[in-house]
Amino acid sequence: MLSSEIMTDLYPLKFKTIFKDKIWGGMKIKTLLAKDFSPLPNCGETWEISGVEGNISEVATGALAGMGLKDLINTYKGELLGQRVYEAYGEEFPLLIKFIDANDDLSVQVHPDDILAGERHRSKGKTEMWYVLQADEGASLVSGFNREVTQQEYMERLKNGSLMDILNKEEATEGDMYFIPAGRVHTIGKGLLIAEIQQTSDLTYRIYDFDRKDAEGKTRELHIEEALEAIDYKAYPEYKTNYRKVKNEAVRAVSCAYFTTQYLEMDQCVVRDLRKNDSFVIYIGLEGRTQVKSAGKKEIINASECLLVPACLAEVELVPEKNSRLLETYIP
Repeated sequence: MLSSEIMTDLYPLKFKTIFKDKIWGGMKIKTLLAKDFSPLPNCGETWEISGVEGNISEVATGALAGMGLKDLINTYKGELLGQRVYEAYGEEFPLLIKFIDANDDLSVQVHPDDILAGERHRSKGKTEMWYVLQADEGASLVSGFNREVTQQEYMERLKNGSLMDILNKEEATEGDMYFIPAGRVHTIGKGLLIAEIQQTSDLTYRIYDFDRKDAEGKTRELHIEEALEAIDYKAYPEYKTNYRKVKNEAVRAVSCAYFTTQYLEMDQCVVRDLRKNDSFVIYIGLEGRTQVKSAGKKEIINASECLLVPACLAEVELVPEKNSRLLETYIP
């Protein structure tokens, strides 16, 4: 247990954004989320809170500004992560938070689960979820198959160019949520702006990339054989996550072994008791402006910003300016 003096060093933490240009990236990160990614030509992803090696987030504000997430964990351990979370994950931060701007279709892809990723890559797998921040008219995404298929049929479809015919394609609109467990074939379609919560992993098996080429005329690497064992070939009755929208109440939307995510829509103060979680909590701003008060400290979270509340801060007071919407996520 750290001393109370050290515990008081922690406060709700904002981090510097990490920008990623992508072949399919666009301008919405700048025009809609007000994040300046220059000098990059476009921005497909922002990594808002990351513990991925080579892409470690740094604190943006306050007394700990400039400190990397890995050093924070090394210093504060369970006071930052939650004792239970620290015992399970050690100094590896378990979540990666992103914003994704699909100016073109992303590749059709799948992620391995923990077992396969561990065997092949000595890594965690990648289960994730999406929240649609904005959608152009007619924008769509793919999640899973529209009927159960065999591996043999899947390969035949891939070879003859008819793979998209057996995938579940759905039109997406603002506020839609999708849970994408490891093994589910998926892609984010052109015209979607997404908030993504995922396991800390950068493992992707690219299945099909629409035969596109980069600026040098090269196609991107595919992982056809690697994906075969990773894919879940079953079909499911529903892919979109249904959740209630109740004002001034945390609504459970997604819960899995890796994260629990709740939806908060507020027009008045909401007090959140976080003690039972024994986990850090991340707030993702979806709309509006919210004051986050905890342990005598205050931080503002605007739309398109993320805030990490350390586990040692037992309670937060969320004070919206007019209407605001947040996602709240933590380790179950």
